[in-house]
Amino acid sequence: MNSSLSIFRKVAVAEGISYLLLLFVAMPLKYFANMPLYVKYTGWAHGLLFVLYAATLVMAWQEQKWKFGKTVLIFVASLLPFAPFIVDRKLKDERPENASRIL
Repeated sequence: MNSSLSIFRKVAVAEGISYLLLLFVAMPLKYFANMPLYVKYTGWAHGLLFVLYAATLVMAWQEQKWKFGKTVLIFVASLLPFAPFIVDRKLKDERPENASRIL
């Protein structure tokens, strides 16, 4: 059975990829190639993954018993390009005994 932390990490990577696709593929296609349909579908997928990111973050927060500040920092990371990958890397080795030291 997957822990909520494992599920969150997978969703975080997917959300990070969708964000980069939206910013660096779909948006340029919209403005430089007059192809707005890519933004519609990529944006829709990214929005869904963002909601999943927030929901699985809450689940991981409760299961891992993180401090509120750490959870807010992880949430803010979802708003910055490439930051979800940094979060994933930091959470990769997280264990209950050193959970408060990471991030």
